[in-house]
Amino acid sequence: MTFSPSNLSAFRSTAFIGLGSNMRDPDWQVRQAIREIDEIAETALVRISSLYQTAPVGILDQPPFVNAVVQVETTRSPHDLLVELTDIEQRHGRVRGEKNGPRTLDLDILLFNEWAIEDERLVTPHPRMHERPFVLVPLLEIAPDVFIPDRGFARLILATLDAGDVHKLDDGQPLAPTH
Repeated sequence: MTFSPSNLSAFRSTAFIGLGSNMRDPDWQVRQAIREIDEIAETALVRISSLYQTAPVGILDQPPFVNAVVQVETTRSPHDLLVELTDIEQRHGRVRGEKNGPRTLDLDILLFNEWAIEDERLVTPHPRMHERPFVLVPLLEIAPDVFIPDRGFARLILATLDAGDVHKLDDGQPLAPTH
């Protein structure tokens, strides 16, 4: 389904959001961002992956990242959700500098329903998620049968990638939604 404003009504949409940080206590940054996502109006956390430590991509001379994925249900539009996520990033001191560089917090809408959205502000499915084990591993933990439009099932895509640099950080128990 292609996104257009006329597609929106008061129904609940499902979105998957990728989280990542490698600055200023990354574990705390990601956990706090999950709490803040849970506070977005008209949005509820459904599932939260474990936290994973992952090697940097692109610029290798930087600290490792902490990554996670959450599933939310929302009645907000994808662009409204993006505004809320950008506000959270800014509260965490996010500075958009070097591509693939260090960051206090990165929040990406990976999937929004099965919609293909492509405009100057938002692209879903996220254009590189199918290349990134640090996204696919936590995504598959909470949604083992997830399908990425125009790409295929995430589990089949992950099987073709090297996920050796993705290591679960917590005790194996996913974080629990607060609702």
